Amino acid sequence: MKKIVIAAGTGFLGKVLIAYFKTKAESITILTRGKSRIENNVQFIHWNAKTSGDWTHELENAEIVINLAGKSVDCRYTQKNKDRILNSRVTSTAILGEVISKCKNPPRIWLNSSTATIYRHSLDKEMDEIDGEIGTGFSVDVATSWEKTFFSQQTPKTRKIALRTSIVLGKKGGALPSILNLTKIGLGGKQGYGNQKLSWIHELDFARSIEFIINTPSIEGVVNIVSPKPVTNSTFMKTLRRVAKIPFGIPISKPILEFGARIIKTETELILKSRNVIPSKLIHNGFRFLYPDIKPALITLI
Repeated sequence: MKKIVIAAGTGFLGKVLIAYFKTKAESITILTRGKSRIENNVQFIHWNAKTSGDWTHELENAEIVINLAGKSVDCRYTQKNKDRILNSRVTSTAILGEVISKCKNPPRIWLNSSTATIYRHSLDKEMDEIDGEIGTGFSVDVATSWEKTFFSQQTPKTRKIALRTSIVLGKKGGALPSILNLTKIGLGGKQGYGNQKLSWIHELDFARSIEFIINTPSIEGVVNIVSPKPVTNSTFMKTLRRVAKIPFGIPISKPILEFGARIIKTETELILKSRNVIPSKLIHNGFRFLYPDIKPALITLI
């Protein structure tokens, strides 16, 4: 690979991709709200994710663009936060599409973040890209607007893929460190009824799946970036306790979760929604997961 541009690449997932691709690509450019700087073959260029500027030159002759921009959903869904969550995704996607459409030699591949939360709450049916059922509610509305904006961009020379990613389990970021800390103090029991499904993916398989998509020209459109084996919340927490050698975990009921969520200013949807999602496109195209099962994945991360 020659040049990869990662928009909003200073967060957890961006760092995962930088670590994975820095020895595989000649150069990596990170579009960041921070200051411009250079670290080895990785350069950081300032952008505001809203308007064009000097950063637009980085997309000319770039081979791959990966857009990870979007305000964290780990917050209370006040109207102000709802607007910021939606606008940060739609606006950044629209400006990237506008710039790519004007490139003389545009990127050949554009991968744009989306979310597996786009599917409905499901305890039984596994949702894939073919017949997965789209849900309702604020988070789903954000996801559908995000993807609509992405696929409406006029970039005929660029293959586009929307990454419907669920929870990425990693050592140094994402949800796992916080869940592990709660488990260590005895709060590692099931959450709610515990029967809600959790779709997840190991951080290494996340990066490997991105590379696989890049190298597989037949893959386009929406792709579920999840492991092939969703687990229940109860199973996940039990496995986490065993791997971390924590003897017990107090279960947390839905009312207590609601109370706690208000205190730490987040939403229970992040825990209680059943994300029962499988990666049919990756599997049918021959991708092999290093960590398809939850226990080996957690062992490597803890």
